Amino acid sequence: MDWMYPLAGFFVGAIVGLTGVGGGSLMTPLLVLLFGVSPSVAVGTDLLYASITKAGGTLAHGLRGTVDWGVTRALATGSLPAAVLTLVFVHVFLPGGLGGASKLISLMLGVALVLTAVALVLRKRIQAFALRHAAPRPDPRRTFWLTVMTGALLGVLVSISSVGAGALGVTALFFLYPHLPAHRIVGSDIAHAVPLTFVAGAGHWLFGSIDWALLASLLVGSLPGIWIGSQVSARVPEKILRPILAGMLLLIGSKMIAAH
Repeated sequence: MDWMYPLAGFFVGAIVGLTGVGGGSLMTPLLVLLFGVSPSVAVGTDLLYASITKAGGTLAHGLRGTVDWGVTRALATGSLPAAVLTLVFVHVFLPGGLGGASKLISLMLGVALVLTAVALVLRKRIQAFALRHAAPRPDPRRTFWLTVMTGALLGVLVSISSVGAGALGVTALFFLYPHLPAHRIVGSDIAHAVPLTFVAGAGHWLFGSIDWALLASLLVGSLPGIWIGSQVSARVPEKILRPILAGMLLLIGSKMIAAH
């Protein structure tokens, strides 16, 4: 089955290259449902996988000047401590730690997948709604603390499920920064995902839920997959891809929730 891991990495990488989302949303359930990987190991491995793959995206956005580092710092102010505290709480207070929290992780993963699917389908409507109801002069202090709180929620969700830093983060930022161009929101969200997934992944590593051989196999396939997907993306209509991806996530998430 070893050759299947790079193939899975290539498939997920191509989806990420085509749509800009779907990394954690597809990789973690794929590892759990198709390959039978323990939920805690799947989440931990996927977090480090995401931090490596998204580092390249952050570099590209940074060079183009499409990262608002103030927004990224505000998100990280909430998300990094929340991720650490969540992992420590699960490890210390739940029987068996992360390894024994498979049911909780599967449930959180299912919820995160359903929310991500909804965010994908409704993203443009949400952006339009936020613009219509935006305050003429938003309070910067209030926006900052709301961004910190959003980061904290993402930190909890991502550290348990590895899902949420992409589509959910972007959707929340559309509400908080309706006048910020979409490409800067996406760039800021990707930049925030790198330290968040790294810190959460390091926590999983510390508690023994990383499969390094699996991580290497996934990267072998995903890096060329992302490149090819990015090249093809201009030729494939987004209005076709996003509903298909959202439907897949909704189906998988619903099944994982129903299993509980």
